[in-house]
Amino acid sequence: MRISTTIFLTDETITPVRLARELEARGFAGLYLPEHTHIPAERTTPYPNGGDLPREYTRLLDPLVALGQAAAVTERLALGTGVTLVAEHDPIVLAKQIATLDHLSGGRLTLGVGFGWNKEEAADHGVDWRTRRDLTRDRIGLMRALWAADPTPYEGEHGRSVRASHAFPKPVRGGAPRILVGGAAGPVLFEHVCAYADGWMPIGGGGLSRTLPGLRAEWEAAGRDPGTLQVVPYAVVPTPGKLAHYAGQGVAEVVLQLPPGDERTVLKVLDDFHRYV
Repeated sequence: MRISTTIFLTDETITPVRLARELEARGFAGLYLPEHTHIPAERTTPYPNGGDLPREYTRLLDPLVALGQAAAVTERLALGTGVTLVAEHDPIVLAKQIATLDHLSGGRLTLGVGFGWNKEEAADHGVDWRTRRDLTRDRIGLMRALWAADPTPYEGEHGRSVRASHAFPKPVRGGAPRILVGGAAGPVLFEHVCAYADGWMPIGGGGLSRTLPGLRAEWEAAGRDPGTLQVVPYAVVPTPGKLAHYAGQGVAEVVLQLPPGDERTVLKVLDDFHRYV
């Protein structure tokens, strides 16, 4: 099982360059980074985990820029977003950024797709909270049109379309980079996974033995090859028993949560996590 990591990288933590080099040197499989463009100071949306919102949420680096730095100083380390809030982006610009990073990294990028939890953040981007999932699907469709081998038009259902266009570079593997949808188990999320993604990124990784059969059934019902479904537990606090359980569920990659600390703090945890690699 591949052991990857995620961290809230900020202007106060270890740098992307140092972390990426240390991860690759220790044999970790990948680095995934989360996204919040901003956190409105006045908000009514509660923090999903309860209590006060941790400081690092307000100071996040842009994940694509940080992953670009990581790509430049590594050769094998996989790179991913966990997650990109696609609805908050101009899809034409985002398609270019994603394809460029995938191209420059030699096809190492995974696009983690999420729908968000902060209503005020989304509203500042002009996103209608009630339709954000459909908007995300629509924007993925537009980006896929730009990533297609031949100029392909796309008529969106949420106000954005693109005419048949020349758009380069293309994702290395053709069509799109690997796409994983993040979020809690349920029929709505699973429908999105089966419609346009390569798999699911369950946050925290709990309850897989209960939820995976439903996803696998829906995946097959959608006409997808059952052997291609990828499930990548994300932001996991590891124990040997937990990782063995994932392996028993057919999981090939797990993403461990690193603390949002300085260099000394993070490298100490990396040394501890190295036993799982």
